[in-house]
Amino acid sequence: MPSTRDIRRRIKSVRGTAQITKAMQMVASSKMRKAQQAALHGRPFAALARELMDHAVRGAVDFTHPLLEVRASGRSAVIVVSTDKGLCGPLNANLFREAARYDPASTLFIAVGKKAAQFLARTRRQLVAEFTYHDPPTFGESQAIAQAAQELFLRGEVNQVEVLYTRFINTLAQRPEVCRLLPMVDIVARTAAQDARKPGAAGPEHPEYLFEPSPAEVIGTLLNYELTFQVIQFLLEARASEHSARMVAMKNATENAQQLIKDLTLDYNKMRQAGITKELLEIATAQMALG
Repeated sequence: MPSTRDIRRRIKSVRGTAQITKAMQMVASSKMRKAQQAALHGRPFAALARELMDHAVRGAVDFTHPLLEVRASGRSAVIVVSTDKGLCGPLNANLFREAARYDPASTLFIAVGKKAAQFLARTRRQLVAEFTYHDPPTFGESQAIAQAAQELFLRGEVNQVEVLYTRFINTLAQRPEVCRLLPMVDIVARTAAQDARKPGAAGPEHPEYLFEPSPAEVIGTLLNYELTFQVIQFLLEARASEHSARMVAMKNATENAQQLIKDLTLDYNKMRQAGITKELLEIATAQMALG
């Protein structure tokens, strides 16, 4: 049975831990607001960029591009976007559970974040590139990631590239999602389906555009930018999810520590009261024995 000294030491230790988790909760809370705003504000821009890209591709006559080439099923690459640090609840665990479903024999992996690189190395999966990203993510970082995926696809090493990231829903909910990055034909398919669902629409529209100097140069440049815009939006979603999950995890840890301090304090008071009662009984018994 622990002594009162042991309980006092444990209370002091838990109180110090609670102070640390409270400080981490406040830091994560301040970063969370900025990250959430960046992710939510980036969604309309990403949607508009996809719509613009779709109109440009459909407006070009007989246009083809290697990034739009649909190939037969084969090897694929997966970009796993995780965090650099832990203490964010089950965020990374849920993400890695989805990553573990991919066949390691036919899948190449690109790690974005230190936790993803550690998981892929620990599970002995084929890691072809590793990246880190700041808070907030920069355009150059997303461009480097998109360039690595594009090179794998254009060299024919993989037939498709997917992104596994954590989508921000709200402060209490974040969900792992998979999105196909290459080939980029899904952009055209989504917008065409939206046009077909419009009331009174007989079919998808095909506007005519004049491209200078040529459709290949203009749309090729737009495709590269669209690829980078998609990647940076994934990074913003992942960063917002990370700060939200960490804030909630540290809040729960602080509350659990405070409850543990209350329970330990109650046990300490009970033991102390029991000790005082025992001493009083011993004094009373000694007095009765002396007459």
